[in-house]
Amino acid sequence: MPAAPRDLPFACNCGTIKGTLRGMTPARGSHAQCHCIDCRAAEVYLNQPDPAPQAVQLFQTTPDRFDFDQGFDQLGVFSFGDKNLLRWYATCCGTPMFNTLRKPKLAFASIMTSALSDPAALGPIVGTGYIPTSSGKTRNEGLPRLIWGALSRAAAAKITGRWKTNPFIDPDTATPTRPVKIVPHDQRQAILDALR
Repeated sequence: MPAAPRDLPFACNCGTIKGTLRGMTPARGSHAQCHCIDCRAAEVYLNQPDPAPQAVQLFQTTPDRFDFDQGFDQLGVFSFGDKNLLRWYATCCGTPMFNTLRKPKLAFASIMTSALSDPAALGPIVGTGYIPTSSGKTRNEGLPRLIWGALSRAAAAKITGRWKTNPFIDPDTATPTRPVKIVPHDQRQAILDALR
């Protein structure tokens, strides 16, 4: 029997930013984890510990599922390049919180599961990216499922018009609702070099 939809509270570490991930079931998103060096670098950039050898855990869904109850003015966003993923965080305490794409019509947002009150409600992890191997290369598990899930949810949001409900990106101007800080190349490179 499918799980009943649940509203899951989320918050930054200090509790200044609070909100709700609405109507969640394991079928309305993808519980994933990532070992990639950029996800690790994002944590370090925000003065968080390097998560390795553990992965960064996320739940991928659509932006219209996110409601903010307080502290939205404390949300900041940075990116490792002009076209890279947008990484949203709490300016009050440095908590990494969300990732989004830059194009609102491709409705995608993920939340760090550590920010959620009950990550168990998201179901099991269905995909893992950039798993380190003894050869020095990386491998993925469940990647087709993650890609298909993201694309199918984005298509449904576009058809229904739900893509226009987006607290992160203004749908009319396609610009982020907070100024994006682009991390200077040399600063990013220094972080990456330290992680390798």
